[in-house]
Amino acid sequence: MADDDARADEVVEFWETARAHAKIGRLPVVTGVGVTAAMTPPAWAFGDNPRLADELLALVLAGEKIGTSTALVELTSTGEPVPQPGELSIVLDGAGHPRALVRTTQVRQARFGDVDEAFAASEGEDDRTLVSWRREHERYWRRVLAGTGVEVDDDLEVVLETFEVLYPRPPRR
Repeated sequence: MADDDARADEVVEFWETARAHAKIGRLPVVTGVGVTAAMTPPAWAFGDNPRLADELLALVLAGEKIGTSTALVELTSTGEPVPQPGELSIVLDGAGHPRALVRTTQVRQARFGDVDEAFAASEGEDDRTLVSWRREHERYWRRVLAGTGVEVDDDLEVVLETFEVLYPRPPRR
C-alpha cells in the first residue's frame, strides 16, 4: 500500500511539473483552474510487460513513436472510454515511474486488416513497415486477448491514436 501511495504521489508531482512546462492552466488567477489543468490525467504504460513498456517509451522519447493502437475490445472489456483528441495522458516506464506527458491529436477506428502503412510507420516499431506492424500486433493481441474468445483476424476492430509529447522527463539517476 505504501508503494501505491508513493507511486500516486510521484504521478501528481510529475503532473505539476509537466503542466507548468506544457503551459497548461497558466491563468488560474484570472479564469480559475479549468478541468484540464486541475485533474491529474490517467497514467499508463505501453504494452503488457515492463520490458515492452520501456522499449516503447524509449521510442516515444526519441520522437520515433507518435502512434499507438489498441484493440477496441481491450477498452470495452475494462470499461475504458475510447481516447479523444485533446486528452492528456501520463506515460509510465516499465517500473511505473512517470516519464512523459502526451496529448492525443487524432483517433480513428479501423479493422485490423485496413490499417495502412502510414499508421504502422507512426508507431515507430521494428522496421516501421505494415508487414512487421501486423506481425507484432497480431502476436501481441493473441497474447493479451487469449482466453477471451475474441478472434485476432482482419475484422478485429482497432483504435488508432496519434499523440504529441508535451513534456518528457529524463530518467531519474
